[in-house]
Amino acid sequence: EVQLQASGGGLVQAGGSLTLSCATSGFTFDDYAIGWFRQAPGLEREGVSCISKRRDGSSFIVDSEKGRFAISSDNAKHTVYLRMHKLKPEDTAVYYCAADEGLYCAEGMEEIPTDMDYWGKGTQVTVSS
Repeated sequence: EVQLQASGGGLVQAGGSLTLSCATSGFTFDDYAIGWFRQAPGLEREGVSCISKRRDGSSFIVDSEKGRFAISSDNAKHTVYLRMHKLKPEDTAVYYCAADEGLYCAEGMEEIPTDMDYWGKGTQVTVSS
């Protein structure tokens, strides 16, 4: 059974940091790209970052978050992380992780597609001013 479990959300003051974790199981970890998405009230779900299958170092971060967010993986733990720094109230959203076998994440992509193969439940991030 494919499972993706996002965790690490919470309440943080503006300017602070959080690291989200996506623990996965039930599939061959390095056969799937892993992406992070967020959805704020009143807005569509947005792809934030993704890491390529094979974990070859290729990844994508949405332009608005370059320099603040970073994606990484611990392959032994089958876990992907999203490190977020200098958080802003506008970052408040439910953050989701998802996996897709056919997606290859790279710097030149326009955006992360939302038709991912597998989705986990989200974790709430709230940034206060």
